Amino acid sequence: MPDVPWAPAASPGQLLRLLLDGVPRTRAELANQTGLTRAAVRTRLDALQGAGFLTDGVITVATGGRPAGRLAFNAGARTVLAADVGASHATVAVTDLAGGLLASRRLALDVATGPERVLGALARTWREMVSEAGLSAVSLAGVGIGLPGPVEHSTGRPNNPPIMPTWNGFDVPGHLRAEFGVPVLVDNEVNLMALGEHAHSFPGTDHMIVVKVATGIGSGFISNGVLHRGAAGAAGDLGHIRVPDGDDADCGCGNSGCLEAVASGSAVAARLRAKGVDAHTSADVVALVRAGNVEAGQAIRQAGRTIGEVLAACVSMVNPSLIVVGGDLAAAGEMLLAGVREAVYRRSLPLATENLRIVPSRTGEVAGVLGAAAMVIHHVLSPAVVDQQLG
Repeated sequence: MPDVPWAPAASPGQLLRLLLDGVPRTRAELANQTGLTRAAVRTRLDALQGAGFLTDGVITVATGGRPAGRLAFNAGARTVLAADVGASHATVAVTDLAGGLLASRRLALDVATGPERVLGALARTWREMVSEAGLSAVSLAGVGIGLPGPVEHSTGRPNNPPIMPTWNGFDVPGHLRAEFGVPVLVDNEVNLMALGEHAHSFPGTDHMIVVKVATGIGSGFISNGVLHRGAAGAAGDLGHIRVPDGDDADCGCGNSGCLEAVASGSAVAARLRAKGVDAHTSADVVALVRAGNVEAGQAIRQAGRTIGEVLAACVSMVNPSLIVVGGDLAAAGEMLLAGVREAVYRRSLPLATENLRIVPSRTGEVAGVLGAAAMVIHHVLSPAVVDQQLG
């Protein structure tokens, strides 16, 4: 959470923002830090405690006097429902207000069956998980969802998503608000992967690109520590950049020669089938690589090179210090990464790559749900929203 400029009129929400760093503080310390009177601090803290946002049980011995109670943020005050929806599966989770996983589950589903069926499956799964984890009595803060296509973040509506045309313009937030009665935030799945990797694995990295290589290919950009969505939420649509040697490979977006049509898991599998190798999905390709299949290994390495050719242009444009590669195909390990590194380091200027690291995802298949939860948490714990709740 970013720092808050303090003023004598600091609100309860601003006080809570200060405590989100996890460091317990006494009321006197908060008064000194904010410039508020102790009476004003007490009034604001009472409101936050009444809403369950704070705990008051950490005791230290005060110098020359009685023990002083320290207040700390209570991450268990609310739960967050999060989902990372891909083309053929979804990772579904329940977290606390610190983004800690309380329960998670992986579902097989087909996003092409449409929003009502997919969102209905998510809602049923969330309710089952909350019940099984014994969290039914804990208040719900919000819902966060990542979808495999462009999303207008301000409205949460998918915007002409190539692999899920029946979702175009669908009111995802409205549909789930009717179900759960809380704020619902929606974004592109790879944007949320970037948020998840940044928040949980690389919090000190202000400039990074996260790439997902699976049935499709996408990316999310963190710039100056903030997710860059672009004017219409379409930033990072790496998979639909034309590859110079992409030939006429047809892409689901309606164009040909796109990176996704050439180097995604499904594209690699199709290339292997053309050579007589039994591969239909990203998982099949990964299994072949792990089993030592030479043709699969060569195909993955070439896919990495092709992805790296496109990423090299991104490196020259945005100058990240880190590229994180995740997604189903990245489970093949160093073979894909080696291809990416080979092309990026060959094609980018030395100044841009001198301190550039290209690494595998640390959070793996839960990166997207952690990012979805982080998106919701940032919203519901913002001073304005907290103050509105307490008002």
